Amino acid sequence: MPCTTSDLAVAADPAATDRGVAAGSLATTGELTAVDLFAGAGGSAQGLTDAGFRILAAIENDVFAASTLSANHANTIVVSEDIVSVCPRAFREQLKIGRSELTLLTACPPCQGFSSLGSRDRDDARNDMIGQVWRFAKEFLPQAILVENVPSLGRDQRWSELRADAVGHGYSFGSWTVNATDFGVPQRRRRLIGIAVRRSGVAFPTFLTDVLPWSFVLKPPHASDVIARAGDVGASSDPLHRARTPTRRVLERIRAIPAGGSHVDLPEDLQLDCHKRLRNAGRTAAAGPYGRIPATGPAPTMTTRCTTPSCGRFLHPTEDRAISLREAALLQTFPPDYQFCGTHDAAERQIGNAVPVRLAHALGLAVRQMLAVSQEVEQHERT
Repeated sequence: MPCTTSDLAVAADPAATDRGVAAGSLATTGELTAVDLFAGAGGSAQGLTDAGFRILAAIENDVFAASTLSANHANTIVVSEDIVSVCPRAFREQLKIGRSELTLLTACPPCQGFSSLGSRDRDDARNDMIGQVWRFAKEFLPQAILVENVPSLGRDQRWSELRADAVGHGYSFGSWTVNATDFGVPQRRRRLIGIAVRRSGVAFPTFLTDVLPWSFVLKPPHASDVIARAGDVGASSDPLHRARTPTRRVLERIRAIPAGGSHVDLPEDLQLDCHKRLRNAGRTAAAGPYGRIPATGPAPTMTTRCTTPSCGRFLHPTEDRAISLREAALLQTFPPDYQFCGTHDAAERQIGNAVPVRLAHALGLAVRQMLAVSQEVEQHERT
């Protein structure tokens, strides 16, 4: 990877404090500003930047993801600490912005305890990270709050508590369950979106796509066409455009899988025992492992193992290999020159955990429109 552990300096040093002064001064100029909690590798930050927001600061405790964020967003203050240990007031004062000056507080708390791909353990300690969102929101009192997570969080008491806290402090709170493909992302990815606007009685749209500008293209390209943008994996100088080197046995399996197929298409002698157990149990829905991404339509959800053949439908549509890190990042709609720091496994994890950039872009535009309408209503009421 282009970044190494020597690049892991984060903006919690004197230079960062200086940048905080500059960033803070922008908060009073009318510019759209944002702070990103649980920022990851910067999918949300990049999308919101594309939507016209200035990302003043971000908090991310994974050192590789924090380094990636810093490498691609040089003007953003990145705090690489456990969010629980960060004091919201001290953080706000470091940024030199007053309460209510921030435009947007955005967050994507860890979702493993809620995810259908994770443990679904309601007692998973990571589930409580949703509470950190309001801990910072009540200090910043931003004009808007944006939360993105897995749909099952919407059935949890902690989501209800977040909504109640926001409404109790004068916010209107709307929520939607969306699929990233509805916003032009070439990947199926169902997400829960919560948006709070600091004004009571806001009329939220039925569909978030209703408030996007006509120029925002909603139809996603075919995943195979997006993958092709990375070019020949053998001739590329891009260090991220590399596929995992399979063992001889794994390569045999990959070569035996037809276009659009998966492990269910393997001959008996190449099937793993776990695949046979799935078949015998009638679990045809678990056909993803050793599956090829379809030639037409979207890719499956990119996960933290999105370049590992045994972990999902992550094989190239036609070539006998798994997709590369760059191809996975393109399916997550990162820019083609976006860099990821750390080992292959670390980059894979960052890509799979990211908010798709184009989804974040759309959400940023939606928040802008909601705030504009809210301000128009408020001005009308004053006259």
